[in-house]
Amino acid sequence: MAGLTPQQQRALRRRHKHERQAVVFGALIAALALAGLGATAVYTGAMDAPFLTRDFTTPSPDAAPEIPKAPCPPADTLPVALPSIQLRVLNSTGTSGLAGTASTTLTAAGFVVLEVGNYPMKVTGGSRIQFGEAGLAAAYTLAAYLDNTTPVLDTRQDATVDLILGTEWAGLLDPATVILDPTLPLEPITGCVPLEQALATAIPGPTATPTPTPEGEPAAGG
Repeated sequence: MAGLTPQQQRALRRRHKHERQAVVFGALIAALALAGLGATAVYTGAMDAPFLTRDFTTPSPDAAPEIPKAPCPPADTLPVALPSIQLRVLNSTGTSGLAGTASTTLTAAGFVVLEVGNYPMKVTGGSRIQFGEAGLAAAYTLAAYLDNTTPVLDTRQDATVDLILGTEWAGLLDPATVILDPTLPLEPITGCVPLEQALATAIPGPTATPTPTPEGEPAAGG
């Protein structure tokens, strides 16, 4: 800027500053205009938003594992005499003494209770019946005395059955109202699958010599 007076130099610097500001503001206005046009297009349905091209699949942190479908009893599977059904009664709720009370009722009805204790996880619903293939008939017989129960097949080899009391446990049905003809096959429950299919998704069974936590003491994991 040689040869210019100080006043001319200041005027030239102000002009250059105004030109740069005009370029910056012009670019911002153009960007805002494009964003506005895009938002209008998405709102009116003329264009899909990029983030809507996939589903949000964040799982719930409290999601429980899916319970496998119960097996149907093979044809001609007959009910089991109650004194032949050996149970473990396990309390999954926070109500102390629930399994003990249920055990007394079950014993009075004719079942054999081997053990009473806590279950390490909370079970929703009335109850869950866990059993192996050898205990299928016993489990179905027990289910006839219960309302709101879920049969679950596991990999145990013996005929023992676990009755896990759930958060909505309401006790046994009145035995006088349960009609099981020992000469008639057990009826399959709604939604059951063939035994061979159920065996493929059976959950792990208890240990060979299960020792549940004594009821009233804290249970591991819940």
